[in-house]
Amino acid sequence: MRFVVVRSSAPGCEPNCPEWISAEGTIEAGTPALLKRLLKTLGGRQLPIVVNSPGGNVDASLQLGRMVRKNKLDIAVGITEFSGCSPGMKNCRDNDAKGQPYLGVAHDSGAMCNSACPLMFAGGIRRVVGEWAYLGVHQITTTYQREKLLYRTTYRIVNGKKKIISTRVVSRRNAGSYKTYEMSKAVEKRLSAYLKEMGVEQGVLSVMKVTPASDIRQIEPDDMLEMKLVTSPDSLDLLTEGTICRRQPAPTNCREIPANAAPAAVAALGAEPSPIAPVPTAPVPAPAQQAHEQEMRFVVVRGSNPLCNPDCPEWISAEGTIAAGTADELRQLLDTIRERRLPVIINSPGGDVQAALAAGRLIRERKLDVAVARTDFLDCDPGAAGCVAPDGLHTGLTIDAGAECDAACAVMIAGGVRRLVGADARFLVHSMGMEDKVRAYLDEMGIGSGFFAAMQSAEYAKHRELSRDELKTFGLTTGPQSVDALTGATICRSAPRPENCRGLPATDAEAKAPAKL
Repeated sequence: MRFVVVRSSAPGCEPNCPEWISAEGTIEAGTPALLKRLLKTLGGRQLPIVVNSPGGNVDASLQLGRMVRKNKLDIAVGITEFSGCSPGMKNCRDNDAKGQPYLGVAHDSGAMCNSACPLMFAGGIRRVVGEWAYLGVHQITTTYQREKLLYRTTYRIVNGKKKIISTRVVSRRNAGSYKTYEMSKAVEKRLSAYLKEMGVEQGVLSVMKVTPASDIRQIEPDDMLEMKLVTSPDSLDLLTEGTICRRQPAPTNCREIPANAAPAAVAALGAEPSPIAPVPTAPVPAPAQQAHEQEMRFVVVRGSNPLCNPDCPEWISAEGTIAAGTADELRQLLDTIRERRLPVIINSPGGDVQAALAAGRLIRERKLDVAVARTDFLDCDPGAAGCVAPDGLHTGLTIDAGAECDAACAVMIAGGVRRLVGADARFLVHSMGMEDKVRAYLDEMGIGSGFFAAMQSAEYAKHRELSRDELKTFGLTTGPQSVDALTGATICRSAPRPENCRGLPATDAEAKAPAKL
């Protein structure tokens, strides 16, 4: 787990913006020490924690929960979306940015607090889980390590009896290990006492005990309220929304920074902190600017939500600007996965119209579904230096909030067999060249003439955003569903089973699954 201080980058919140601690990743034995070090740098400021974790070490989770309670911190389940530099980037921030908060926004779509994470979560003063976040528990897995010891014992004979003088271990040898999937009485007693200490009902423990270690039981919002695991039905907006600092009095996690003033230094701590090297003092580009500069890349992704294991959906992430070689790169990737038909999840500011036409025809030729959404990678960002996915398969989640399909991207989307745009994704169009070719292409794809008219009615410099109702009326979308219909955690349980579902072999499934409690 990595801890960093984040300041909201929501438009209009400056100069007084909320700040929080982003806590993302697996809880390990050394995680409490990292949080303790970061809290020391804050000088007593009480910032809420926004956590996104598959779980991990039980003892460490209990320590974290007690630390959160001792420091009187609030907590919410959510994902922090960084603006510009993110903690995993190298050579991104210049010297003046060292020690300052990262910038970003928090959302709960696709966020999780599973396995051991709810034990940490229980330590918060205010505890909130939004309707789009997952909080799940299951039975404890305990691993016992065997050792074979060789002793040397010194003794003497006194009155015919052996009297031991000393005993010492002269060698140790690993004798294997074994796991148990049931909670021992001692562990149950310890967890029960902890939940009572935190003011949480014992129902949480009951759900843990009856849920197999190989599964995850999501606790519903009403049940969390009844168990007192959450303190209100709010979402993390209660703690991180850009407008909360306008309240009177302002929340304690708000901090005003006058114009042209540099914020005080704060820390970013993680299990493997990345070095920050100086770069020229140019402004850091916003994510939208970076998306325009980066050519579209294609990556095969496997769903990382623990609710799907061991049979999870897979998809092709397509992010960036459509360039001349985009269709060729997509064809190369499709050739590597052969007959498998994976949906294409697109997030693009547009680009080369000719290339979009070629990519759209390739998508229709291979009978692929498409959706507008972003892919949040849980292992590492494919664009980052040194990011290599095992077996070429990254893990992640799809989110339509903040995703866009702009200009020529609409042409590429039109090639999909099923075409989905969620409520939180943005779909923008404007007039473009090659009118005859685009009109003929849309007709070939079975898209109504109203869509072409809507595109051409918007001036090139003035994008027009289309609503979901308009997209449905024009025939561009094939249904009201969002990207979850193609990549959601539970789709592989439906009948018939979607083609993009794949169960990993038992050994791989255990290795790739998030850490158990």
